Amino acid sequence: MAAAVPVRVRLAPSPTGTLHIGTARTAVFNWLFARHLGGAFLLRIEDTDRERSKAEYTENILDGLRWLGLTWDEEPVVQSARIEAHRAAIEQLLEGGHAYRCFASDAELAAMRERQQAEGRAPRYDNLHRDLTPEQQQAYIDEGREAVVRFRIDDGATITWNDLVRGEMRWAGSDLGGDMVIARRAPADAIGDPLYNLVVVVDDAAMAISHVIRGEDHIANTGKQLLLYAALGLTPPQFAHTPLILNQEGRKLSKRDGVTSVGDFRAMGYTAEALVNYMTLLGWSPPEGIGERFSLEQAAAVFSFERVNRAGARFDWDKLNWLNGQVLHGLAAGELRQRLLPLWQARGWGEGASADVAWQEDLCALLGPSLSLLADGVDQAAPFFETPVPDEAALALRADEASRAALSALLEQLPEGPLETEAAQALLGAAATAAGVKKGVLMKGLRAALLGSLKGPDLLTTWLLLHRLGSDRGRIATSL
Repeated sequence: MAAAVPVRVRLAPSPTGTLHIGTARTAVFNWLFARHLGGAFLLRIEDTDRERSKAEYTENILDGLRWLGLTWDEEPVVQSARIEAHRAAIEQLLEGGHAYRCFASDAELAAMRERQQAEGRAPRYDNLHRDLTPEQQQAYIDEGREAVVRFRIDDGATITWNDLVRGEMRWAGSDLGGDMVIARRAPADAIGDPLYNLVVVVDDAAMAISHVIRGEDHIANTGKQLLLYAALGLTPPQFAHTPLILNQEGRKLSKRDGVTSVGDFRAMGYTAEALVNYMTLLGWSPPEGIGERFSLEQAAAVFSFERVNRAGARFDWDKLNWLNGQVLHGLAAGELRQRLLPLWQARGWGEGASADVAWQEDLCALLGPSLSLLADGVDQAAPFFETPVPDEAALALRADEASRAALSALLEQLPEGPLETEAAQALLGAAATAAGVKKGVLMKGLRAALLGSLKGPDLLTTWLLLHRLGSDRGRIATSL
């Protein structure tokens, strides 16, 4: 019995932009599949678009994957470093009669497309230069024309494969757009820059990729690539084409929809745990028992393509926000502090008395249950680090005589030293009694004085935290 082929999958991003949510979701599915079967998850940087590829985009992609926890198992392959292997494959195709040089000019190709459009036909190359005689080729060379290299595609061919998501797939050669360009224009004695479909096949074979997992927008490319595998005498991998991520209108998620970069989600305050959790749910249905809140490792233990949907997955902000809140609510105060501290420090917070680690952790314990985004931990923490500007409701309460009387009574009894919970509760009762008002009147006035708003977290804990900083007395006095 033949040994099973080792599972090796890859993510092959193009460094022509930042890490997109669609690319990241593809990375998640590749990683889960590899980890589920004990295989390898690899990276290949497809930087053959020289004009648009940038080093900073490569670093952004790698940094984003690291942040998401999608670790890879071997050094990333840089596609541009393998150009000689790509050209050698093109030479092999030329020598074997599977490819040829095409001298059609841009103007001739444009005229051809116009004719096809006028006749109501789909645009495709008409294979006009497929069988040029040596004399015809020399005539074009004498004109100074350069040539692309095209791969022959038999219109009568039928390409089939068993897709791990979509089952049996069949493509007619006539639907692939005519003979395919596999190298850009160059003098007839040279081979221009190799193009995507050719280099993907050569590199996947060199990396011993067993499964190619990518979005359904690559299905037509798969038909072309399978023909290249056959012509080069290479064994093709298995394919799995995952559903696209759609916006609320059912169209492919794009930059027009606003936030699509992983870095943007990170900057908005989403956690890596919530984002990978949500991306896994975009097109995959977890089995019973795992629920919707899980870690990458938990998902990897049960992942299979049998539960990957064929239909596009609509992006749901409410679901992502819920998941992110669940992650934040589950963090211990010390862990939440570690995540919020850089954001606080960027605002110049956390100096002096507020630099105390225990105080910061107690603040995180107070705020944590109400957070949906890490950014909320900045907004909600602001009144603890900076004297708040009172809102309209708080200003109105400052003019209330009963509230002012209660706060004055509290201020007179407020100790300078430490204040514990029981003593604070007793102080509130005594001050309300001294002012002749209900305790609720004092509580509202105290909240307005301390936070500049009638809304906020637990008042008693808030007061005790501000008292430890020594800032409660000044805020109460200022409000009178």
